This record gives sequence, C-alpha cells and structure tokens, in this order.
Amino acid sequence: MKTIFWTAALTLVSGGALAQCPDYLNYDAKRLHSSEKVNLCELTQGKPVLIVNTASNCGFTPQFKQLEAINRLYADKGLVVIGFPSDDFFQEEDDEKDTAKVCYLNYGVSFTMLSPSAVRGSDANPVFRYLAEKSASPKWNFYKYVVSGDGEQVMQFNSRVTPDSEELTKAIESVL
Repeated sequence: MKTIFWTAALTLVSGGALAQCPDYLNYDAKRLHSSEKVNLCELTQGKPVLIVNTASNCGFTPQFKQLEAINRLYADKGLVVIGFPSDDFFQEEDDEKDTAKVCYLNYGVSFTMLSPSAVRGSDANPVFRYLAEKSASPKWNFYKYVVSGDGEQVMQFNSRVTPDSEELTKAIESVL
C-alpha cells in the first residue's frame, strides 16, 4: 500500500514539473558535434533563457566572446544561454566539427550549443517557430531572444545589439 502511495505521489510531482515546461522547449536536441541529446526542458527547468542563432563565418561571430561573458555572469542567477548554429544565411561551416572548433576552441564557449538547424521558414526548429510566433524570425545571424522562465515574455534583439549592451543587460535582468 505504501509503495502505491509513493508511486502515485512521485507521478504527481514529476507530472507537475513537466507541466511547467513551456511547449516550445519540450523536445530533445543534439548537442553540437556530439551524439549526446539534451532535453531542453531539463536544461532550462523553468529558468529564463537567452537564445541566439549563430554562424561561424559571420561578421558578428566575435559576439561569442560576449555571449560567454554573459553566460558566466548570469548562470548563477538562473540564466540559461543556448546557441543554435544555422546555415540559413549561408555563413555556417559545412561540417559540424568545424562549427564546434569555432565555438569551443576559438571562442571558449561553455554554454549549450546545439547541432545546426533551421531558424526561419517552414523548416525552423520548434524553438524558433515559437519565437517567430511570439516576436519575429531572425533576419540575420546572432539575433538574440530573452525569454522568461514561463516562455510567455519574449524580447528580440537584432545582430547589432551586442550581448554586453545596456539594452540586452536590462532585458536579461528583468527576467531573472
């Protein structure tokens, strides 16, 4: 009888936790240049998220350094940074290992980077389909989206808004 009670209690607790996950994050994605999958709900756990579509061969690629600084500054306060490499603007490496080299070796990225995927149009991944519905699709690489933990508040910033700008900093701090 006790086993049935605890099983039911655990089911209710875990079900409640899953219910708090915004639909747009309710999927598994492959980490960059890895066979490992990451569940975006587990990664974020209701935390605010900074989402960026990236490219390895763009004039804005040096923003990786500032994104890493943002990650280090705000990770302990709950912010999760996720990079989505994409070749939608024809500036991503053809081979994932080369994208990984740019991110990890050239720029020292430690935040979550996912395998390349589409970020606009009918092929966009579920996260960017949601962001397009809530704000707009990226018009270039390094568009940044600050999303509240419940997924309801989405603030979009174009490529020219640097990760260390006052505008983006205020947006991040408003959702922490």
